[in-house]
Amino acid sequence: MRAVAALLPENAVVTDEGITSTLPYSSLLATAAPHDYLPITGGSIGNILPLSTGAAIGAPGRKVVCLEGDGSAMYTLQALWTQARERLDVVTVIYANRSYAVLNHELRLVQAESRGEKAGSLLDLGNPTLDWVKLAEGMGVEAVRADTTEAFADAFAAALRDPGPRLIEAVI
Repeated sequence: MRAVAALLPENAVVTDEGITSTLPYSSLLATAAPHDYLPITGGSIGNILPLSTGAAIGAPGRKVVCLEGDGSAMYTLQALWTQARERLDVVTVIYANRSYAVLNHELRLVQAESRGEKAGSLLDLGNPTLDWVKLAEGMGVEAVRADTTEAFADAFAAALRDPGPRLIEAVI
């Protein structure tokens, strides 16, 4: 989030459903250039990729930065195809923690944690591991993977420079 805040261009639209990866750090965006911020609405999961698509259509000429968790993105990944088809100026950051982390968190809140191996595996996105670079490229969106903070900052800066849809898989 420090890199996003430092590099965010003025007048960008930030859409945020990173939840467990972004929410604790969203206050860092207060240091960013002036921008609009569109978070998720009430307990929804998976609406930010389509919202980003709509924001890019509704605000042509403005860079849209989509902050999304890998679990949430699996609900509506087809929005990437629309972004490619319409050549929308969206930079999507997938925070790849290899888990439906928000669902695990919600289970803990209602004290419904399961200690069973099979039940726990249902919220694990590591078997098989999702390859967001291949998924994005299969939808027509240029993509890179960043395994370090430095690699992420470089990839994010590059994605902001070029128009059109881009995706960065930020492995966390």
